Amino acid sequence: MNKQIRVISITKEDDIPGKYRDTPIADFLHYHNFKAPFKTYSSAQLLIGMCMDNRKKLNIPEYFAYIIRTGGANLRYSEFKVSYAIAIGNVKYIILISHNNCGMVNLMAKKDAFIKGLMENTQWDKQRAEEHFINYAPMFEIDNEKQFVIDEAERLMNKYKGIMVVPAFYKIGDNLIYLLEEN
Repeated sequence: MNKQIRVISITKEDDIPGKYRDTPIADFLHYHNFKAPFKTYSSAQLLIGMCMDNRKKLNIPEYFAYIIRTGGANLRYSEFKVSYAIAIGNVKYIILISHNNCGMVNLMAKKDAFIKGLMENTQWDKQRAEEHFINYAPMFEIDNEKQFVIDEAERLMNKYKGIMVVPAFYKIGDNLIYLLEEN
């Protein structure tokens, strides 16, 4: 069953849902979407989990956030880092940001290009490159960028009770952050 996902455009203050106002989530949206002047920080206010894609650049001040970049914003294999940000960094807010045209979607269709690229760029033989792909691609492939980040946010909220985890979406075309909600 496909769930309906609401994409919330954040272009003005009133677009930020009340539950995020006066939190580091709202501050992040002000910095990135509204180009608000930067405040000075001495410690991280939140953790940002986002895709490793090189087409995305965040507009945030120094020291404002821990950032974990991994394919598809998949933090399943970065949980110790998440725990560190919570335990040592004392962050209480996490925003997970997926984006359109993510390379981790339909990863299996990229198998031949992946293998060829490893062979050409690393001098790996075909068997080694193919085994590498077969062993790791299933761990990182996602079906749908928006649904994945919503599910990942829910998983992390269940694991880390008391931490606010917010699913978001970065549109490559306009470089803005949108919030996501399941209807």
